[in-house]
Amino acid sequence: MGLLDKHKAYADRYQTIRDAGADPFNIRFEQVTSPTEGVVNGRRTILLGTNNYLGLTFDESCIEASSAALHTHGTGTTGSRIANGSFGEHLDLETAIARFYGKQHAMTFTTGYQANLGLLSTLVGRGDHLLLDADSHASLYDGARLGHAEVIRFRHNDPDDLRKRLKRLKGSPGKQLIVAEGIYSMLGDVAPLKEFAEVKREMGAYLLVDEAHSLGVLGEKGRGLAEAQGVEDDVDIIVGTFSKSLGAIGGFCVSDMADFDVMRVVCRPYMFTASLPPAVVASTIQALNVIESQPQLRHRLMSNAQRFYDGLKALGFHVGPNCSPIVAVTIPDEPRAIAVWKALLEKGVYLNLALPPATPDARPLLRSSISAAHTVEQLDQILAAFAEVGAEYGLLVDAPLQRARG
Repeated sequence: MGLLDKHKAYADRYQTIRDAGADPFNIRFEQVTSPTEGVVNGRRTILLGTNNYLGLTFDESCIEASSAALHTHGTGTTGSRIANGSFGEHLDLETAIARFYGKQHAMTFTTGYQANLGLLSTLVGRGDHLLLDADSHASLYDGARLGHAEVIRFRHNDPDDLRKRLKRLKGSPGKQLIVAEGIYSMLGDVAPLKEFAEVKREMGAYLLVDEAHSLGVLGEKGRGLAEAQGVEDDVDIIVGTFSKSLGAIGGFCVSDMADFDVMRVVCRPYMFTASLPPAVVASTIQALNVIESQPQLRHRLMSNAQRFYDGLKALGFHVGPNCSPIVAVTIPDEPRAIAVWKALLEKGVYLNLALPPATPDARPLLRSSISAAHTVEQLDQILAAFAEVGAEYGLLVDAPLQRARG
């Protein structure tokens, strides 16, 4: 028996997907020419699955800041901050993030995944309880597994179920940490954070919110869902990433909790991973400046998202419950989902194919992420492609199946 034989079922399923004529998990861009366009198989392709919400990957000021840091400080740090020390820019970034959120403490990680891994495995431990929304991101589940707290899942976006599960813990020793997300990454739905905060106060728990997909998107200042719903003071820890609205890579957390800096010497994913390269740090600091100085990007993003969301609904597609920059279309079965994804790519539209078990309700999704950099013309071109392919595969309301392709 081979070492990988235990994964044979997944290997066979993956081969079936590849046999359909395209590999959605191994797309190769010959060139990326802008935040919204690239070249795939020699064809100009609109990028609709990149999470580049504000289009800052090509922002000139961010590129210039990154380039200057690259020439000044070199390509990397070659070690962790606890071993190799911090660059001044690392401290500047943490100061900038703390100021942006109005918090006392900030801590940066090399990826957003690592931030969740570190926080959930360190904040709570043996004898504590971690209450996790059932639709939480894989990084949150993995952080929960790495720690030693008892993990209790509550129904997605259900404050009553959360309250019921916390009541069962009344009188138990240890702490309770509630974990929710601002915008959920698959369907683009938002958490009822105001209600979660009420439960948290009532039951004496702590609350962590992952604002990975809502930073730069929601709130008057772009700080995320906690700001938008007016509950920032009720959130004990905010975690997020630089790899979406900020156009770079990395993760962070902010908090007002006393003695939070002890995390730097107890959080293993922080302690034992090489720190962010100076060029990434510099572009991220500048991207924060752009978010603060150009609120029109956020307004344009939400306008684009509304146009696309409404357009798909009008065509008859089944979309998520909330309009956000993540717009997901539910497809009835996996073969059609793969075929539609391939057909859209052939029409010059790249988006994400999400298959069970990664999807919330065991149905395939075609997941789009809208950018402020998308033009109205691009969005209309994408909607036209969806209309044609949707009719072809019988996905529109009352639309007959014209023909099926392999």
